[in-house]
Amino acid sequence: MGDIRITDLAEPVLTDQQQAILDFGETLSTDFDPESILSEACSTLGLKDFGPAEFRERLDLLCDEWGNDEGLTGIGRFNLRNKLLTFAKSRLLIQDLLKRHPEIYAEEISEPIIVVGLPRTGTTHMLNLLAADSRLRSLPLWESYEPVPVPGEATLPDGTDPRYQRCADSWQAMQSTTPLIAAMHPMNPDHIHEELELQGPDFGSYNFEWLAHSPRWRDHYYATDQTPRYAYMKTVLKLLQWQDKQRSGSSYQTKRWVLKCPQHLEQLPVLMNTFPDATVVVTHRDPVAVIQSTITMLAYGQRMGRKKVLIQELADYWSERVAHLLQRCVEDRHLLAENKSIDSLFHEFMADDMGMVEKIYEKAGLELTDKARAQMGSYIDAHPRGKHGSVIYNLREDFGIDPNGLRERFQFYFEKFPVRVEAR
Repeated sequence: MGDIRITDLAEPVLTDQQQAILDFGETLSTDFDPESILSEACSTLGLKDFGPAEFRERLDLLCDEWGNDEGLTGIGRFNLRNKLLTFAKSRLLIQDLLKRHPEIYAEEISEPIIVVGLPRTGTTHMLNLLAADSRLRSLPLWESYEPVPVPGEATLPDGTDPRYQRCADSWQAMQSTTPLIAAMHPMNPDHIHEELELQGPDFGSYNFEWLAHSPRWRDHYYATDQTPRYAYMKTVLKLLQWQDKQRSGSSYQTKRWVLKCPQHLEQLPVLMNTFPDATVVVTHRDPVAVIQSTITMLAYGQRMGRKKVLIQELADYWSERVAHLLQRCVEDRHLLAENKSIDSLFHEFMADDMGMVEKIYEKAGLELTDKARAQMGSYIDAHPRGKHGSVIYNLREDFGIDPNGLRERFQFYFEKFPVRVEAR
């Protein structure tokens, strides 16, 4: 597709299809009552045990903040409620499986490789590259959305898991409404995703900040110990590992997980308490480049989710969020053992991705076999950079921000890590 320049971020020029979807959304009556969401989840699945009820405080907060956001479009409200409903159904299924098979808790998640870094710093490419090694277990998007099959739901006639098909349908719908999203953040079913999605059924994580403008949620998240949310996430990883064994039988060989998530930057103590034997890869890039691509992507998506694109609010909010993530990283980076951690600079990784992989495998005590190299090579050949086009970002024109002025805010980070200045 070549270079892509989005010139209508603040005042979107909608296609007929986009306008029709927005018009349809305004005919919907979307209820953010927590009880109705939980009741619908129960009636859909025929289950009623959500486990410990302490998650209700978080669900109630999200419903209140999103339900009272008058800036959301009708389709935006519908999509957000549907996300909460999906998490509620997953929570029921997870709880049901854990009750019937308590041996899941005894599963061990041993020596995972965890990629930690801001969005847009090479984390996605690194995760998918490592995940190409068939000896490692990763989390495809479709499975992260629905980790537990619906009991009694048959595979499709061609053998496709219905969870996979639902994810594929969602991706197709997303591309039809926001077609340029593929150039910024592909979300096809096979895309290797963040384990943070597994905190969703516990109604936790900073992920909700990406779904909607949620400053109240952010403040609650800041003020709350995230240890229980990470413990829940680890339990779901155990559940997925247990399911692998059930499918494969006695021949199954437990695989090391490869994971990644930006939130871990500000939760390194919790991360290491949860996965004490992990090998951690910390990725680094000019934070101004990160901010400009992040807020461009979010602003582009808001043409469908909000009545007015929050240009200034996005710039202010995510500049603060990135600063918070990096400040905590600078403060806590020393908690990662030298022999089990490595820093990956974006410009170095992009220049020699396999060279960085070799260093990671050395830290992880894992042999980089010829087969693994070939699998990674095949992934690289099939996913060239810019495959779906390259978005041209411009902070000055799109957001009225001087990149050099914004960069001064991150001097503390540049003093700690030798990242290369990009956006000017």
